[in-house]
Amino acid sequence: MAELKKVNTYNNDINTYNNDIKLTEVDLNGKVHQAHDNKGFQDEADAPNGLPVLVNDYDGSQTNPDEDPGCFSRAVNRIQTAVSRFFETNRHVIKAVVLLVLLAAYFSYFAYAMYYRFGDEGSWRLLIVTILCALGIVFKTFLKYRRSDDNGNDSRWKLSKLRKFLGKLRLPIVIPIVAIVAILIYVIVDVALDRPRNMISAGGIVFFLGFCFVFSNNPAKVKWRPVLWGLALQLLFALLILRTSWGHDAFQWLADRITEFLAYTDAGSIFVFGEVYDQHYFAFKVLPVVVYFSTFVAMLYYLGVMQVAIKVIGQFLALCLGTSPSESINAAGNIFLGMTEAPLMVRPFLKDMTKSEIHAVMTGGFATIAGGVMAAYILYKVPANHLLSASVMSAPAALAMAKLFYPETVNKKHNAKDFYNIPKGTEKNLIEAASNGASMSVKVVANIAVNLIAFVALLHFVNASLTWFGDRVGVENLTFQLVCSYLFWPLSFLMGVDQDDCRTIGELIGTKILLNEFVAYVDLSKYINNQITFDEYWSNFTSNSTANLTGVWTYIDDDIYLNDTQVTLTHGLISRRSVVIATYALCGFSNLSSMGMQLGALGAMAPERKGDLSKIVFRAMLAGNVACFLTACIAGLFYTS
Repeated sequence: MAELKKVNTYNNDINTYNNDIKLTEVDLNGKVHQAHDNKGFQDEADAPNGLPVLVNDYDGSQTNPDEDPGCFSRAVNRIQTAVSRFFETNRHVIKAVVLLVLLAAYFSYFAYAMYYRFGDEGSWRLLIVTILCALGIVFKTFLKYRRSDDNGNDSRWKLSKLRKFLGKLRLPIVIPIVAIVAILIYVIVDVALDRPRNMISAGGIVFFLGFCFVFSNNPAKVKWRPVLWGLALQLLFALLILRTSWGHDAFQWLADRITEFLAYTDAGSIFVFGEVYDQHYFAFKVLPVVVYFSTFVAMLYYLGVMQVAIKVIGQFLALCLGTSPSESINAAGNIFLGMTEAPLMVRPFLKDMTKSEIHAVMTGGFATIAGGVMAAYILYKVPANHLLSASVMSAPAALAMAKLFYPETVNKKHNAKDFYNIPKGTEKNLIEAASNGASMSVKVVANIAVNLIAFVALLHFVNASLTWFGDRVGVENLTFQLVCSYLFWPLSFLMGVDQDDCRTIGELIGTKILLNEFVAYVDLSKYINNQITFDEYWSNFTSNSTANLTGVWTYIDDDIYLNDTQVTLTHGLISRRSVVIATYALCGFSNLSSMGMQLGALGAMAPERKGDLSKIVFRAMLAGNVACFLTACIAGLFYTS
């Protein structure tokens, strides 16, 4: 028995020795390599052509085990490893410390700036931006705290009970009705008695709502909550901007800041095209603004600012109007993005959307304009404050008209939480985001340029053809604009345009619908520039100290001739009221050419819904136009010169 025990002990020793030999290999320099417990190590017999075997280090890099890195390299490697592990282990603490230091530095600068100079426009700008950023940080921290709260069951139960109680009160219907009634009383007291002419616009509101209801896809199924809320939000917003001094001043200040921001485009244009770049105004002055603004929007997307703004506005619209998250998010995105970019945020859900939801998505694109295009219109002297308010007002208007023109009749499939997780871009840093934004704007710039070339050329061809046909029967100067001026005269009148300008605005509306809104805004800018030239002419006359100016001007057909400066204002002038109403009426992509763009973009995102898209697109284009005309009516109702 003892001998057997000795034999077993001897065998165990032999096995242990063999395992040690397998686990370690000692090279000539005495360096020990872990063989089988290191995944990066391979036996030299497995190496191809007898080449040295590369071993994976802890950081994933490959080194040759036959090369001694040296003491210095090993020391640097150890330090690098220690520093990397320290930052990895304490990254949250380090991030918090850096943010606190930056916040402390900024608020120190802010406090000193307020102490050093307060009262001018720049100090108020700094104060407002700081307050908004601080509120944003507090709101984000609050939401993060609520998500991390594990004891929220009781609060959720109380919230559900509160919602049930509020549901019994029918507040989603009662609130907009009360708001609309209050505004109607204000309209009767303040508008009808002092400016009865503005009540024509109120008649236009009734007409457009009635038109959408009568020609609705299913009038019996119309849900009035989104319609009433959309109308109430439009009325409140217009009342804020057009009838309160502080609201008007706030939007005018914002418009001035945007104009100031866009002016920096000139530096890039001068660098690329030279000092005389503005001799080719549209190509080298207007189009670069689209590039600059698109770059800025891409940077905001990378930083997450755009996602937050769109999410908040979308949730607000869904809460008020009761629309689905997909419709609300898309409508909010259309305030900033184009009709082909905004649907990308709801792209995964397009294939399962109801026809009413798809109609709302398409209507939102037709009823609004992209931020980059709006920047181009501002350069054409179109009132920036009214462009801004029209873009915001069109979001609830589009949803309201979409749900009136094509009401929802089936249940929705998606959960609200699926829509509000708007992802960031794939860029690695802010520089890459800016570069991608500039590159992506090339498509937009090219699209604007080629469309204008094509449609302006077609317009001149159509005018030449109509003039030729008119001459055959003794009708002079028969043009596309002349036909539109009579065809759309009733719409202009219903919006509240001055009667003398109805044909002119009707011409612009026809140009917008049958060609595109860019051509219409360019034509509108001619009247705006005429007004600026005339105001300067009259100002120089009234302030004339040498009495060598007469201030005389005369009409020559539809043109105005300024005698002192010998300048002709082609097509004359239109009133400021008509300019404002036209600004709202034209503010949308709702035209025949955009129908093809919508079908192409949405069809690529959801190929299986191309049949539904093609059936809905014309109705959506009409609804988008009605939404624009409705905002124009509301602007005409509250406008005072």
